[in-house]
Amino acid sequence: MQTLTILALSWQHLLIVAIIVLILFGGKKIPEMMRGLGSGIKEFKDAVKEEDKKTSEETNSTAGTPKNNNSTPTN
Repeated sequence: MQTLTILALSWQHLLIVAIIVLILFGGKKIPEMMRGLGSGIKEFKDAVKEEDKKTSEETNSTAGTPKNNNSTPTN
């Protein structure tokens, strides 16, 4: 006896979903959607890398020089 797994899709399920998507969006629209999805993922990865780089640079620059929080205010 097979056990049921939540969200377990067989090849038949994926085929049915693919046919429904093809009917709803048409053959010409799907490549455009995939290109948009791919460019969105690429922009997200670039933004994450840029943020990691910025965080790394801030950590390196502040690690070598201690901050002096006891400054006297000027009037």
